[in-house]
Amino acid sequence: MVNEKVIVRFYRFQNRLREKTAGLGVKNAEIDENALLEAEAALGKMSEDYPDWVSNLIVKLQEQHGRCVDTPEMRRDCFEEINHIAHDMKGQGGTFGYPLISTFSDSLYGFTLVRDNITDNQIELIKSHLDSMRAVIRGRISGSGGDIGVKLTDGLNEAIAKYEE
Repeated sequence: MVNEKVIVRFYRFQNRLREKTAGLGVKNAEIDENALLEAEAALGKMSEDYPDWVSNLIVKLQEQHGRCVDTPEMRRDCFEEINHIAHDMKGQGGTFGYPLISTFSDSLYGFTLVRDNITDNQIELIKSHLDSMRAVIRGRISGSGGDIGVKLTDGLNEAIAKYEE
C-alpha cells in the first residue's frame, strides 16, 4: 500500500440565516396587515373547498379498498397506496377545521403500514375508517364534532378492537 498524500479542504460558509430572518427577533417587527388578511382569506377559501377536495381522496381510498376485496393478491400494493393517501390526509384535516379527518387518517395510516399477511378482517377495518371519514364530510362535522364526533371515534375504536388481529 502506497501512502499517497491526500489533500483535504475545509470550507466554512457564512451562516446567512440571520439575514434571511431579519426583523423576526426585533421588538418592533411588523407584519403587513394586508398580507395577513390575504393569507386568512386564502385559508378561508381553501377551508370551504376542503370537504369537496377530501371527498375525492376518500373516493381514491374506496377504489383501493375495492381492489383489496376483488384481488387479494394485490392487497399489499393496495395497502401501500392507501397508506400514502392517508399520510397526505392526516396533516390536512386540522388545518382546514376537520380534525376528525386527521384523527381517522392518522389511524388508517398507522394501520396500513407494511404488513405481510393481510386478512379479510383487516380489509373490513379499512372500510370502517372510510365510513367514519365519509360521515364527517357528509355531515360537515368540523372541530371536535361534539357528541357526534365522540360517537364516530368510539365506533371506529370498537371496529378496531373487533377486527384487528
